[in-house]
Amino acid sequence: MTAAFFAVVLAVDLLAVVCQAYCQPIARFGGATVLMFPVILAYGSLALPFAGTLALAFCTGLLWDALTIQILQPGVYLQQLPVEEARLGWSIVLFGLLAVLTHGLRPLFLRGRWDLHCIASGVCTVVILAAQYTMLTFVRGGLILPRDLAARVFLPGFFAMVLSPFVYLGFYVVASLLNYPVRLEEDRRRGQPERL
Repeated sequence: MTAAFFAVVLAVDLLAVVCQAYCQPIARFGGATVLMFPVILAYGSLALPFAGTLALAFCTGLLWDALTIQILQPGVYLQQLPVEEARLGWSIVLFGLLAVLTHGLRPLFLRGRWDLHCIASGVCTVVILAAQYTMLTFVRGGLILPRDLAARVFLPGFFAMVLSPFVYLGFYVVASLLNYPVRLEEDRRRGQPERL
């Protein structure tokens, strides 16, 4: 049951990462984008066991890096050889840290605190975007502060918090269909030992 639920969460997460490449920024909101994969990563970190959390973060980070890595050509920002803006694998570390920190809230989540998913989704989204921006400015060698920077970092976090209850509800239904308990009361009803 755990493997089936993990497979569903992983498949939806990876689909969200791939679809993200085709999502256009919203001009009305200062070029902010709607990021779905941090919402799914936050849910997986709260609902899955520790090994599943790490595997989800690894797969998400690897695919995100593979789809978004850019190579700067000489003359654009650099005078020497072409260089990657961010090394392949840095998102794995970042997503892994966020997933482990979020996983620490799992005992509260299993007791029915679904609002933690909303907060974790917003925080993860903001941290991911802020870390990406910091990495790019470090590699490019200069701090550029566009006027719409706050909108591009904080509005996606707000969008993630708004969308997270729907993602939670969808995964709750899937967990029920797969007989995967995401609350301690469900464990007790089924006669299973408490898992924290």
